Amino acid sequence: MKEQHVGSGIIIDDTTLRDGEQTAGVVFSRRDKRAIARMLDAIGVQELECGIPAMGREEQESVKDLVDLGLNARLITWNRATIEDIRASIGSGVTAVDISLSVSDIMIRNKLHKSRAWVMEQLKTALGFAKDHGLYVSVGGEDASRADLPFLVELMRITASMGGDRFRFCDTLGILDPFITYEKVAALRETVPELPIEVHTHNDLGMATANAIAGIRAGASFVNTTVNGLGERAGNAALEEVVMGLKYASGIDTGIDTHRFRELSLLVAKASHRPLPAWKAVVGERVFAHESGLHADGVIKDPKNYEGFDPAEVGLTRQIVVGKHSGASGLISRYKEIGIAISRAEAVSLMDKVRRIAQQTRRPLNNSQLLKLYDTKKAA
Repeated sequence: MKEQHVGSGIIIDDTTLRDGEQTAGVVFSRRDKRAIARMLDAIGVQELECGIPAMGREEQESVKDLVDLGLNARLITWNRATIEDIRASIGSGVTAVDISLSVSDIMIRNKLHKSRAWVMEQLKTALGFAKDHGLYVSVGGEDASRADLPFLVELMRITASMGGDRFRFCDTLGILDPFITYEKVAALRETVPELPIEVHTHNDLGMATANAIAGIRAGASFVNTTVNGLGERAGNAALEEVVMGLKYASGIDTGIDTHRFRELSLLVAKASHRPLPAWKAVVGERVFAHESGLHADGVIKDPKNYEGFDPAEVGLTRQIVVGKHSGASGLISRYKEIGIAISRAEAVSLMDKVRRIAQQTRRPLNNSQLLKLYDTKKAA
């Protein structure tokens, strides 16, 4: 593992309560939002993007609920670049806002039916109003991944000159790969070094986490995540994947307490009515399950043989599964778990029956099947 840099200045801005709830068909209750916010805060997530007050009174009251919790995390809301939206956020009690503008020519032309000049003026008006009201401001570049880089530089320079606090580089369509993400973010950091960058990535091509990490490696100091990768269409970069990926692939420890990741993932899965796949990276029930004879034998001898990190670090436990591909070591280990000691010779003699049962049932053997198999063997 690479050298760890704890407290490296990387800020997690988790948007489960905003972009996560924009997953088609997902609605969090206010009770759900409070529970999710409390747990994110408890594990050390530094920022929570918590809603869109301009949606109306119910959303404003929901945001006020979270403000009243008195969390350590900074609460930030999402806004269009309009004074009306920002007023709604101020009325909700937050002191930080993201002001979003479409920045690619295709969106400026085909969605807004406006010009680049209009976007720049809109930014100046909205940002000026927000700063006049003492707000912390992130300027969000919607569809920045398809935008002209010199235009992004121009917007970032306006943001910096007017006291904006950071620029959100959004891969709104999830079309970038990590290499291009790195190049674009690095170029912006080099050209406008005085303005911090946040990366916001989507998973349409399965690269949201990789792109988020690439953006951080390129110099971004803020990153958007959602628990379980919830979000529009294919979702966003998953909190649990980004944090563990930074730690074990990049040597960057964000300081987040990861031991409750499984608990947090189950909470959000239940609240969103989106079941957590057993194979979900980092937090899935079966990501530390070993069946293959060679793998089970290796992990029994030393977990580091086949595990990149201790399952307890994310709230999981190791599982030795007995099935079609098992070997003697795995079978011995499973019997030991249920209080039965068998020799290697006994394990070898049982393997044909184990494989036959697994083949017939098309699933691993459970405890009752293992006990029955053992009793049958003893009675023979």
